[in-house]
Amino acid sequence: MRRKTNKQQKNKRDIFLKIRVTEEELEAFKRKYKSSGMRTFSGFVRAMLLDGYIVHFNEDKLHEIYRLATSISNNINQIIVQVSRNDNSFDSDFAEIKEKMAQIWQPLNFFTCKVLQLRH
Repeated sequence: MRRKTNKQQKNKRDIFLKIRVTEEELEAFKRKYKSSGMRTFSGFVRAMLLDGYIVHFNEDKLHEIYRLATSISNNINQIIVQVSRNDNSFDSDFAEIKEKMAQIWQPLNFFTCKVLQLRH
C-alpha cells in the first residue's frame, strides 16, 4: 500500500466537481480571481459557489482605518473623562457618541475578522 504524502493527508477535498462554462465565463472567472487576492483559483471558485461573493480587502488601508478609529476612540474617552469630572450634564451626549463609535467598530471588526480568515 502506498503511503500518502503530507499534502495528500492535508487535502481532504478528494471529490472533483466539473462544470461547463463558455470561454467568456471562464475569462470572467479569471478576471475576478485575479482581483480577489485569493491564493488559489480552486479556493476562489469554492468561495464563489458557497458564499456567493468575494470581497478583496486592501489590508494596509484597513489597518490604517482601524488605527485611526482607535485614535478617535481614545480621544473621545479622554474628553469624556475630563468633562465628566466637572460636569455630568453631557452624559446623554456621551452615550450617543459611544453608540455611534460602536456602529463604526462593528463593521471594522467584521472586516478585520474576514481578512484574518482569508489568510488561513
